[in-house]
Amino acid sequence: MGLAAAQRAVTLGHKVDLIEADGKLGGMAAHFDFSGLSIERFYHFVCKADGPTFALMRDLGISNKMRWVDTSMGYFTHGKTHKWGDPVSLLRYPHLSVIEKLRTGLQMFLATKASGFSRIEHLTAREWIERGSGKSVYQKLWRRLQELKFHEFADEVSASWIASRIKRIGNSRESILKAQLGYIEGGSETLIEAMADDIRRKGGRIYLNTPAERVVVKDGRVSLVQAGGTGFEAQAVISTVPIPLVNHLVPDLPQEWKDKYAAIRNIGVVCLVFKLRKSVTPHFWENIVAEDIDIPGLIEFSNLRPFADTIVYVPYYMPLTQPKWHWQDEQFIDEAFSYIRRVNPAIQPDDLMDARVSRLHHAQPVCEPHFRDKLPCVQTPIRGLQIADTCFYYPEDRGVAESIRYGRMMAEAVSRRLSGTVSHWTDADTGSEK
Repeated sequence: MGLAAAQRAVTLGHKVDLIEADGKLGGMAAHFDFSGLSIERFYHFVCKADGPTFALMRDLGISNKMRWVDTSMGYFTHGKTHKWGDPVSLLRYPHLSVIEKLRTGLQMFLATKASGFSRIEHLTAREWIERGSGKSVYQKLWRRLQELKFHEFADEVSASWIASRIKRIGNSRESILKAQLGYIEGGSETLIEAMADDIRRKGGRIYLNTPAERVVVKDGRVSLVQAGGTGFEAQAVISTVPIPLVNHLVPDLPQEWKDKYAAIRNIGVVCLVFKLRKSVTPHFWENIVAEDIDIPGLIEFSNLRPFADTIVYVPYYMPLTQPKWHWQDEQFIDEAFSYIRRVNPAIQPDDLMDARVSRLHHAQPVCEPHFRDKLPCVQTPIRGLQIADTCFYYPEDRGVAESIRYGRMMAEAVSRRLSGTVSHWTDADTGSEK
């Protein structure tokens, strides 16, 4: 989002300083060196509906880097993997009754065709699924996944949020029986580097390893940003740091706004990536529903983006209050690899070539019903200061396309204000529905 905002602002003719705490650009889409392989720390994929991504790629001249692949999904339960994600697979699935299958298929189909989800905004995901597919279906297919994703917040997640995810994936289909997901040749880094190159080419400046320390306010408007021991003067500031960090970063915010930011809950993720000699599953995404397996699934990324070896991601989402958050990396690797071997017993210990662990303290907002009503406006009471992170995408989930869309909207709002085409900030400046 920060990159997209910077790229749009510099394109509109503004002088831009992009301040990044990490040594790499891209946030959750940043790459790392995985024993000679450049790959994302946290997995990403592209759906057919990701229009902002395609538009930006066209602007940057890299549309030819987009690749589409036929993919599939699986469900591992009762000790076996079952194909999932299309009508035939649903009909063949052995652990639902005929009525359960019909209700599930109808609910998922209607979600993909919905123009919006305001009518279910008051419901939790559990309530919505139980009303549509039935309580038994929630218990069989969803309960364990929700608990492993959100833990104590599992029954508080918004129906709109889960339905939007279903719609995005469901509409990324070539036909009723064929799903397609996309990747950018070279990975997310191809897009990240193209954006960074464009920013620099147009006169923008990028500072890595420069953590923001404080937004300084003078006479009710932003004055400068203290970062990495340096002061960056600014007429306008766009903050895309995780919301839990905002109150420390901007101590001059009114207490009412600080309370709003503090009320937004967030959970972390420990994401493992394995390099293996053998494939684990023929599916890109494999959900896991088993009471004695403590991961919600695995993503065989090499079934989307081709590599010489098998690449598998295993995410552990959890609030930082969970004791497991404090595990050592090797504990996560040992446990996750044991689960991989449960899913596919043909995987042997010597098939493990390498494994890495990445952690993010603030990875997933907990979006309850009417979550948008909790969000403060993107434009703060401090003139020239906009603040947003991934929770503002609601009801959409985190994703590159939403990051691009929101970053560009924020930059355009700044540009309108600085050019004098609007006399005051409005919610419409940032596309907010509030």
